[in-house]
Amino acid sequence: MNFISILFIAVGLSMDSLAVSISGGICMSSFCIRKSLKIALILGIFQGAMTGLGWSLGIHFSSYITEYDHWIAFTLLGYLGGKMIYESLKAEESSIISFSNKMLVILGIATSIDALAVGISLAFLKTDIYFPAIIIALTTFLLSLTGVICGCRFGKIKGLNVELIGGLILLVIGTKILAEHTLFS
Repeated sequence: MNFISILFIAVGLSMDSLAVSISGGICMSSFCIRKSLKIALILGIFQGAMTGLGWSLGIHFSSYITEYDHWIAFTLLGYLGGKMIYESLKAEESSIISFSNKMLVILGIATSIDALAVGISLAFLKTDIYFPAIIIALTTFLLSLTGVICGCRFGKIKGLNVELIGGLILLVIGTKILAEHTLFS
């Protein structure tokens, strides 16, 4: 598989992480490079690692994974998005949530389940996994970092309920994943 093909796959896989990182940037009270790098790094690592894990599982478990992956992603993103929306509606003042380590790990898993399927596909193609997994991780990292920065700038608009918007973004991503796998496959 050539570099351009791998790059297109990496960009495609990174879109959910990009949306989540925009949501994370929106929810930041003020820009923090350390938090931004942490979000981007965790999302990038999960994309690359899940690609490698999928490749390792190969054809032996592909039917089990692809049958339920969309439900797992939908449930995780729905839970986190619903929690953010609930918190935004019950709070008297808009309180900015922090993307805790636990939340970032859950988001990393939820947004990288498609990478698991891509890894399985690469195993079918008998493609070496190291180079694609690194490109996928780096692309996700760079796009996620860009997303956090853009989200942080967008989140500074006065009167904007950023927690509500972040929760809605997560729900839309989860619903998109579920619809793609149930309605359009």
